[in-house]
Amino acid sequence: MKIDPKASPLLETSLPGVKPWKKGKVRDVYDLGDRLLLVATDRLSAFDVVLPTGIPGKGILLTQLSLFWFRLLADVVPNHVVTAEVDEYPPELAPFRDQLESRSMIVQKTDVLPVECVVRGYLVGSGFKDYRATGSVCGIALPAGLRESERLEPPIFTPATKAETGHDENISYEAMAGTVGGERAAEARRVSLRIYSRARAHAEARGIILADTKFEFGIRDSRLVWIDEALTPDSSRFWPKDGYAPGRAQPSFDKQFVRDYLETLPWDKRPPGPELPPEVVTRTVEKYVEAFERLRSEARPGGTSSGR
Repeated sequence: MKIDPKASPLLETSLPGVKPWKKGKVRDVYDLGDRLLLVATDRLSAFDVVLPTGIPGKGILLTQLSLFWFRLLADVVPNHVVTAEVDEYPPELAPFRDQLESRSMIVQKTDVLPVECVVRGYLVGSGFKDYRATGSVCGIALPAGLRESERLEPPIFTPATKAETGHDENISYEAMAGTVGGERAAEARRVSLRIYSRARAHAEARGIILADTKFEFGIRDSRLVWIDEALTPDSSRFWPKDGYAPGRAQPSFDKQFVRDYLETLPWDKRPPGPELPPEVVTRTVEKYVEAFERLRSEARPGGTSSGR
């Protein structure tokens, strides 16, 4: 996919006459009655702060990659997508095609589970910090002596609270079960681990490690439904398989590149965030596009892909 890193990013949508539902860090959501319109902007958040600099084409990449995963894994669990074809949208949305094309989808409304369903296949990030301090991750005891970025077998399910602002907080599985009910928690854990297992194998066959990811689910007609985004660089850690070695941080296909840059600045990680220089924007676009193309490519022997 061709994305011009010098193009103007879409930071805000404007759909006069269409009822807003809510505005997230990246997505603008509109109320269509029994359905919702999700529009992925080019906003970028880091350390839970939306930055003033957008990443051109990011919303398109996120939407198209989510649609790819929703289709690929539709046999695991139903998802909320109704259509992503603008020609099939209600007539009142027709004037806004330039804001909606390739970066939006109409979805079912669901009763959203108030937890993030996180699956970790490698020991990294807050999980590694937790492990160093306690020998466990979210209350799950792990073997002694594991290194940063170590592969976890089997992967572990570590839910978190959903924060509209600020940081999500890791919680125990028992706390999740107390919130959503034991049967529903068990189903969400089972489905999350199955999605991750399938996605990890798909990615590895294309030279990419899916280190961890988070899912959101809702309930519709008493059924669990996969909602929001699916296995994107915003919700997942993707690493190149070539050169992977535990014991250190790994190069990344996600927004870790932006986080690393921000860590070099005298910024307290509170709003407002700093502007990103053009070279960081360009590099971030390149990493998102590379991940997008490789994940959607044909697998090759040895775990490389034609999209590389």
